Amino acid sequence: MTAFAGAEREIENWAFSWEVRSVNHRYLDIALRLPDSFRFLEGEVRNRIGQSVKRGRLDVTLNQKKAKTTETGLQLDAELLHALLATTAEIEASAGRPLGNFTALELLRWPGVLRESDTDREQLAPMLLELLGAAMDKIVEVRANEGAQLAELIETRCTKMREHIADVRKRMPEVLAALRLKILAKLAEVTARPDPDRLEQELVYLAQKLDVAEELDRLDAHLAETLKTLRQKEPSGRRLDFLLQEMNREANTLGSKSADSETTRASVELKVLIEQMREQIQNIE
Repeated sequence: MTAFAGAEREIENWAFSWEVRSVNHRYLDIALRLPDSFRFLEGEVRNRIGQSVKRGRLDVTLNQKKAKTTETGLQLDAELLHALLATTAEIEASAGRPLGNFTALELLRWPGVLRESDTDREQLAPMLLELLGAAMDKIVEVRANEGAQLAELIETRCTKMREHIADVRKRMPEVLAALRLKILAKLAEVTARPDPDRLEQELVYLAQKLDVAEELDRLDAHLAETLKTLRQKEPSGRRLDFLLQEMNREANTLGSKSADSETTRASVELKVLIEQMREQIQNIE
């Protein structure tokens, strides 16, 4: 499902924010981006995400920046500065002359002389995971709302499928009777008289071959199971995938056994509805 959610919080002079983007995917695929200093959280972050979401591609990002309302929090590494000055004096002594004037700002630009205040990453971890939980709660809510809308669309298509199934079931006696009359009319044009018993056996065999009652019954059963699955609270996307595969198989068999144009048309309509449902079920967890 396509969704976006975020959560932000100021923690110890730092502004942290989680961004979670979700798109459709057959399985759970997590693309995680963390600041280098918080890479150690990756395993726990993936575990927390997996507890909330079972399907979809999720892009999850942790952003970190200095809070605007705080002081700079810069620290001077006095030991490094003194070592730098001593080394400079030693070089000038070796040269026997000053090598040039330099300003305090130039010293501060030396890597490591001026650094941001260290943050206790281990202490921040529980708060960052709690913030992630807030973001995941929002993404789950958005996905649930979208899922409810998709469930309504799928139920509507299930209702249409049942209508087509009922029409085919109602027409089957008429189709078989018309087929029997058609065969008898063809035989009437033949001069040779067929054996009545053998003819009746062949007609019964043909009727059984073209009978689609079992396919219609299985379609009804799959539809009932689909509606039942949609109302369950646990993840149901993969189960719905399987049910649609089975329904598509029965619709294909119905088309192959078709003895008239109306049954063929119903088979096509069923497959169209199944394909529409298949596209929507890809969005359901």
